[in-house]
Amino acid sequence: MDLLLLGKAAILGVVEGLTEFLPVSSTGHLILAGSLLNFNDEKGKVFEIVIQFAAILAVCWEYRQKIGDVLKGLPKGDPVARHFVSNLMLAFLPAAVLGLLFAKRIKEHLFAPVPVALAFILGAFAILWIESRPQRHQMTQVDQISWSLALKIGLCQALALIPGTSRSGATIMGALFFGLSRTAATEFSFFLAIPTLFAATFYELVKYRHLLHAGDASLFGVGSLFSFVSAFIAVRALLRFVGSHSFKAFAWYRILFGALVLLSDALGWVAWTGD
Repeated sequence: MDLLLLGKAAILGVVEGLTEFLPVSSTGHLILAGSLLNFNDEKGKVFEIVIQFAAILAVCWEYRQKIGDVLKGLPKGDPVARHFVSNLMLAFLPAAVLGLLFAKRIKEHLFAPVPVALAFILGAFAILWIESRPQRHQMTQVDQISWSLALKIGLCQALALIPGTSRSGATIMGALFFGLSRTAATEFSFFLAIPTLFAATFYELVKYRHLLHAGDASLFGVGSLFSFVSAFIAVRALLRFVGSHSFKAFAWYRILFGALVLLSDALGWVAWTGD
């Protein structure tokens, strides 16, 4: 296997892992990184699917106790477990339905560096606006979320079908807007990522199964390893961070990063490519 290609796999794995659960858009970063590394062909798309799966496994490992309790409680009719799973399914539905209807059109027109950069900046202003409002934390635990609130957060997640918006950013800020504490909003975003990303991974792997080859095992393995480790670090770091900080720092990062992409494109510093 080409060492240069493995190096690219490691870099993209780190990018995926660090950005999947932060409110900065992993898809946007992968589009930009793939463009810079010239790794955005069809094999690159399948690679992104695989390393995304590795990132979500990191969340499953971090919350293995909670997941285990829910799986044990469901067959016993535990109302807490059933309520938790029902909330996740309700929150998952909007993105799943709208994704099936519009994903192809979105990929055709918006999966390119400049639209991603614009979404970075617009999303940043949304974060700053929500953080500037008086915070009324009515719920500090994910088990306190009602079915109607779960659906509202799911509608926020559907906004992340636009690349550069950030799935975690949309769900966390939506949950904050509707009254969750920062920690509860962040944890619910993590839990919601499990069915959302598992479903997306399964759908995409079936769609691109003809591009899966045994010869790419080392490439996928390296990317997955770096994605899992960096995602695990990012999840723990974010949980510690939100305990005493707002999300404004991520908003300013999004503005600076998006502006740099737009400036580099306008001045021809970087030959950004779409696919």
